Amino acid sequence: MTFSNNLCLAFVTVLAVGILISSQQVSSQGEGGAHAGSKGFSLPYMTSNVEEVSGKSFDYIVVGGGASGCPLVATLSQKYSLLLIERGGSPFNNPMISEATNFGLPLIQTDEFLSIAQRFVSEEGVMNLRGRVLGGSTAINNGFYSRASEDYVKKLGWDKKLVREAYEWIESKVVFQPNDLTEWQSIVKDSLVHAGGLPYKGFSLEHMPGTKVGGSIFDRNGKRHTAADLLAYGNLDRITVLLNATVKNVIFHNNGSGSKPEASGVKFIKSNGNGDQVYEVYLSRRKDTESRGDVILSAGALGSPQILLLSGIGPYEQLKHFNISPIVDATEVGKGIKDNPCFRLSLDSPKTPRSDITQVVGVTKDSQIIIQSAIGYITNNETTLKVAAKLAYPVSQGKLELKNIDPRQNPLVRFNYLFEEKDLDQCVRMGHLLEKIAQSNLIISYLGSEQNENAELSTEEELRELCKTDVQTYCHYHGGSSIGSVVDKDYKVYGVNRLRVLDGSTLPDAPGTNPMATLLMLGRYQGIKILDERDHNSFTCFPEHGGQYTTYSVPEM
Repeated sequence: MTFSNNLCLAFVTVLAVGILISSQQVSSQGEGGAHAGSKGFSLPYMTSNVEEVSGKSFDYIVVGGGASGCPLVATLSQKYSLLLIERGGSPFNNPMISEATNFGLPLIQTDEFLSIAQRFVSEEGVMNLRGRVLGGSTAINNGFYSRASEDYVKKLGWDKKLVREAYEWIESKVVFQPNDLTEWQSIVKDSLVHAGGLPYKGFSLEHMPGTKVGGSIFDRNGKRHTAADLLAYGNLDRITVLLNATVKNVIFHNNGSGSKPEASGVKFIKSNGNGDQVYEVYLSRRKDTESRGDVILSAGALGSPQILLLSGIGPYEQLKHFNISPIVDATEVGKGIKDNPCFRLSLDSPKTPRSDITQVVGVTKDSQIIIQSAIGYITNNETTLKVAAKLAYPVSQGKLELKNIDPRQNPLVRFNYLFEEKDLDQCVRMGHLLEKIAQSNLIISYLGSEQNENAELSTEEELRELCKTDVQTYCHYHGGSSIGSVVDKDYKVYGVNRLRVLDGSTLPDAPGTNPMATLLMLGRYQGIKILDERDHNSFTCFPEHGGQYTTYSVPEM
């Protein structure tokens, strides 16, 4: 039994237990064209031809087709035209994404510009991953689906009834109750209950203390359903999806009379092409109404702050360093970014399964620690068993800054893992709990390993050192464009008009559990709010934020 420093790119988990929740299937249209998908439903028009889209206008431009972006587009398309710009390709007809048996392989097959997953390394040296495909990280993650707690919803000031309706809309489309537990998952469940003291609560979509089985975006046949599937539930005639295109910056203009700079479109490049060849698209300007659409950044906790900075919204000194013309001196952009520290324990096993997706999780009574089993990929054909834990609500926070002005490259990120003593203490607690579970009689009997049976428990000092040297990630990073500091309660960016951010970068804290369900919900939730806002002709300038920022004149674009 050893603590492992294999990182998120080698972390493979899936879920499973018994009954289908619900899945509305759409009629099959075949694979005859750009509007058709292989999953048996029609999709909006998709193209990688940047010239085809360049110069056109849309009611809304959404940047990033991930967990929040896709349901947002599907919802807004009920009444408005949209362009969805995705830096990656299509997930459809790709068994590396759709098949549960291939889960984890895209995480170890990465390259600079084209791979489904893009690696990045924090300044602490911890390897991490970003989704780079339509569907975002829902196309590469373990598929675990669990709602945020009611306390979390209340803390963020969301409408409780609308949140539930948005969750239920997502769940009726792409969420399933998994199949029966595998042998290993059953062993893990019983070990969490008996050795971990976490009572079994059965299947639930709610986040709760104890041992439970959550929902999954893998169906009973082992097929993944990503956020991209939700596009099929929009008005297909009003949606255009531009694939393999990376947004360079937001375009702004002034209306005069001392008004704020206003987003009017975006500039973008081919994701794997010449970065000097720039294209533009624009927001429509309807003369019959004062109510207009927005540019909405849904590019993730790394992508959205990066685009804000490249667009001239950020700390003035940082913008000046890269010769970026300042639009708003927004000092909080890139600050407050967090990641949930993870600790993994590798188990010596002669019978590691080839593929076994996480089905069971344990949540401590105070909801601070979440435990699950995992399979780590060593090579394409070699895996190792693990038990893992993450700190659900870290207090340590870091910052994101530009590394260069190429939007295809990762920015600089420092999460400051375990910087606060409280987080380090919790990591020691995670280590003790993992060792106790890993050395339970049930797991030792399953593994049949004398080495595991005779392993000694680590001391507190040993665990403190291991926490510092072996900290890892669950890939649940968030923040950097937080609500209340960079965006207001309606996700509008302070200091400018017609620009919003809607994704994990706006979350001041993770929802404890896997954030995927909450980010999917947020896209649907805010889409409904925007439709309602425009229906009531209340698309007005939002109040000034009390923090420090300065608005500059907009340079010619």
